[in-house]
Amino acid sequence: MITTREDSPRKVLAPRTVLRGRPRLYTTYAADQAIWNTPAKAWWTGGLLVLAVLAPFLVTSDVTNLLALVAVYAIGGIGLNLLTGFAGQVSLGHAFFVGAGAYTAAVFGGTQTRTVIGFGWDMALWLPMAALVPALLGLVVAPLASRVRGLYLATLTLGLVMLGEHVYQEWTSVTGGAGIGRRPAEPTLFGVDLTKKYKVAGVIVDETITLYLVCLAMLVLAALAARNLARSKVGRSFAAVRDRDIAAEVMGVPLQRTKTLAFVISSAYAGVCGALLSVVVGQISAERWNLLLSIDFLAIVLIGGIATLSGTIMGAAFVVLLPRILEELTRAFPFLVDAEGEILGVTLEQLQLILFGVLIAAVIVLEPRGMFGLWLRARNYFKAWPFSY
Repeated sequence: MITTREDSPRKVLAPRTVLRGRPRLYTTYAADQAIWNTPAKAWWTGGLLVLAVLAPFLVTSDVTNLLALVAVYAIGGIGLNLLTGFAGQVSLGHAFFVGAGAYTAAVFGGTQTRTVIGFGWDMALWLPMAALVPALLGLVVAPLASRVRGLYLATLTLGLVMLGEHVYQEWTSVTGGAGIGRRPAEPTLFGVDLTKKYKVAGVIVDETITLYLVCLAMLVLAALAARNLARSKVGRSFAAVRDRDIAAEVMGVPLQRTKTLAFVISSAYAGVCGALLSVVVGQISAERWNLLLSIDFLAIVLIGGIATLSGTIMGAAFVVLLPRILEELTRAFPFLVDAEGEILGVTLEQLQLILFGVLIAAVIVLEPRGMFGLWLRARNYFKAWPFSY
């Protein structure tokens, strides 16, 4: 057995130059299962994280706001990917739990008025509550959802979204009612008002940058938690249930408990996503938490890559930035837009939905691992070049 010099001297030692030249030469299971199991992954992650922190100081405020939405949607996408990609439970009800998180945060962290409830708690309190309440709702729904699978499970969660739309429109003391809405939770963290401008090391940090950095920090924490979960015993149980649930149960995996846990964790991620989304957008509308929002998250998972966290972040960036890209294309090529502001007879919103549908179908047929799969192909090509295999 080849070992490093930090191990027992009685074993055969491998020179550090050999280990450095063969980054995938693992000598322990812990090294194989590490989050950054190669130096390249560690360097890439560190570089991208530094770039993400510096990004709001290099772009305009509207782009920074879009980047904050990317981080928020990525958190919700990770939650859905844990349920659908890792555990194999198809869900169209993600928007219901996202809305539940938004209203939980608004109730515990918002300002009370004559029409809506608000307790005015600090963000350090209402953000965990925004994860806890949707998680409890997921715990209630899970016993029903875990008894069905495939098309029946998708239909059940679709009904959950429809039920949620009705509740959100009618529960006026919490949601403000249909067409009216309410203000989100106040972004005050440990007594510090995040809506004010601050001067840090001679740099002015305004509300948009502050909210982006908070969302980015939550994304990093959510991704690390999900990555550790995926490589744990629970994550292996998720994969076993996804691949063949009956065989997993025969091998001793508690089927009911595993599916329930997947729903609870996914709902908690959705709740955090909804809470941060309401703060970034600045207004909560009861009509926002509908099937189209669930389709957005499903597109994030499918286009980005099923059962991949980095692919989920790619998919979130694609879904959030696609409308802006289409808008910039219309400005660069004005001849594509007719007098009514439509492209080939459809609006930008309709074109976005068409592209989502086409890309989802293309990903399923051509590249099941999505954008992450395309990255793997490109990386493997350059690693093997000039050889074909």
